[in-house]
Amino acid sequence: MDLLRAEWTKLLTTKVGYWLVAAGALMAAGFTALFTAFAGDQGGPQGQGIPAVVTEAYGALVATVPAQVVVIAVVLGVIGTTQEYRHRTATPTFLVTPRRGRVVVAKLVAYAVAGLVLALAAVAATVLVATVYGGARGGAPDWTGDTLSTLLRSGLAVVVYAVIGVGVGALVRNQVGAVVGSLVYLFVVEPIVASVPATADAYRWLPGGALAALTGDGRGTDLLGTWQGGVLLLGYGLLAAVLGTVLAVRRDVV
Repeated sequence: MDLLRAEWTKLLTTKVGYWLVAAGALMAAGFTALFTAFAGDQGGPQGQGIPAVVTEAYGALVATVPAQVVVIAVVLGVIGTTQEYRHRTATPTFLVTPRRGRVVVAKLVAYAVAGLVLALAAVAATVLVATVYGGARGGAPDWTGDTLSTLLRSGLAVVVYAVIGVGVGALVRNQVGAVVGSLVYLFVVEPIVASVPATADAYRWLPGGALAALTGDGRGTDLLGTWQGGVLLLGYGLLAAVLGTVLAVRRDVV
């Protein structure tokens, strides 16, 4: 409990966590407002577009918006771990608690909860904007059934990515390198893998493919089933946690 309290103190006494939660909420609100503004516009090359606000498809689409905030969750988790090395507090932390595994576990728990707060902020922003703006445009989504299920799964993905971020931070330790590397992977590597025919089949097994399967955001790609994707994504979170803990225990603090 003392370690958890210490991690929460670090998290709550720095502004970065608050800014990231605010950024996540604004990001979710912005995407939802954008989708709602163009809902019903069939201007695509083959008549594709965003479903009209009065349709179930619109509700299913905006319910996946919180999952877009996973990039903020990764950054949150990375910073939570790498700040110990960036500010040279890792050595005193491990001297006070020589059993390093406990420190990393405390970080994993603390930032999973922080990821939950981020997820709740993103979900709340999505629901608020879709309900108010969608209602003004003719019909707010029905937040029950499949739409509610998708919304909750999107929030779960945010929590898992926060845990993955902690693991990535423990693996890389350099804050700038870990953040930039994570962003490059999310916005460059995975899209390339998904778009190149020779590697497209492998995309389903990557974290992005698991996320798309979990939230139902197929994007025309052959993916795993919904809960298969969820299990795979949780597996990535567990793998990141285990690797981060093992390396923190075995590597020298520099």
